[in-house]
Amino acid sequence: MIAVLSKDSTVTTTERNGPPLIAGEREMLRAHLDYHRATLAMKCDGLSDEDLRRRSMPPSTLSLLGLVRHMAEVERTWFRRVINREDVPLVWSDEGDYQVAYDASTATRSEAFEAWEAEVGHSRRIEEAAESLDVIGHQARWGEDVSLRLVMLHMIHEYARHNGHADFLREGIDGTVGA
Repeated sequence: MIAVLSKDSTVTTTERNGPPLIAGEREMLRAHLDYHRATLAMKCDGLSDEDLRRRSMPPSTLSLLGLVRHMAEVERTWFRRVINREDVPLVWSDEGDYQVAYDASTATRSEAFEAWEAEVGHSRRIEEAAESLDVIGHQARWGEDVSLRLVMLHMIHEYARHNGHADFLREGIDGTVGA
């Protein structure tokens, strides 16, 4: 994924590569996850901080910037806290409240994307260092052990669901649809 910042701090270009049609399991999961990560970034391309903070409809706090912040929390939780078993707090809530990330009313693109890109970087390093998709982590909220395979699938699901939200949010901002 490549992001280019313009003078007004709006992302103007995100490169997104389609996943392979034939590949091994790990390569396929990795490629689909990166495709969905790039899709979220593309939905934010060319928008100002104000546009990115625009809420879907009251009383919801859902916005594109809120989705980016939420996905930083999701990346951190599943890869660092679950698979790597790191004792780190959430990015935006010391109390473990996942809903805090959605309220981006005072957030900026640079703050949200910096946190999200840092967490994506951690996630990639953790996944690449894992011996196999059978590596086991512990999801404390579920009280269950989970495999890296499940985490990768869950992340694809999480991004796909939220990218659907991002489609509607973006259309409401400037009419852009698709991709």
